Amino acid sequence: MNALIISADNFEDSELLVPYYRLKEDGIYVDIASMKKGTIKGKHGYEVEVDKTLKEVNPNDYDILILPGGKAPETVRKEKEAIDIAKHFFDKNKPVSAICHGPQTLISAGLLKGRHATCYKSVAQEMKDAKAIYEDKEVVIDGNLVTSRQPSDLPAFMRETIKKVRALKK
Repeated sequence: MNALIISADNFEDSELLVPYYRLKEDGIYVDIASMKKGTIKGKHGYEVEVDKTLKEVNPNDYDILILPGGKAPETVRKEKEAIDIAKHFFDKNKPVSAICHGPQTLISAGLLKGRHATCYKSVAQEMKDAKAIYEDKEVVIDGNLVTSRQPSDLPAFMRETIKKVRALKK
C-alpha cells in the first residue's frame, strides 16, 4: 500500500505532517512529491524531504493521494504533472484526500463539478464557481473523495482517510 502526498513550500505544517505520520503508523509507504528535490518548508517552519519530483511520479504506483493545504496548493495547481496525477486518481477511482486549500489542485484539474466537497472558507467561492456542491462541514465524503476545511478538522479528515485506505486493503 502506497500513498502520495503532493505539496510545495508554504504548506500548512500539520496538514502534511499529520497524514504523513498517521499513514506510516498504519503501515503505508508514503512518498512526498513536489516540483523539485530537496526539502520543502512549511508555513510554521517544519521541513520535509521531497522523495520525488512531480515528473518522476508514476501515479500507477500509488493507492491514495493526499493534498495538504496552506499556500502550497496555489503553486502546485499550476503544474501540469500535478493536474495529470490528480486526474489519474479520479479516472481510476482511487481515494483522494484534500484539506484546506488542497482542493485547489482538484479545482484546476476540473474534477469537482457535481461533487460534494469542502475546503478552507477563502476557497469556498472558487469551489462553488467550479460547480462543486460546497458543504461547510469538518469532513465531506463523496465516493473516492475526502475533503476537510482546516487543521482543526484533521481528526475527522484522517478518520475518513484511514477508512478509505483500510477498504483498499480488503
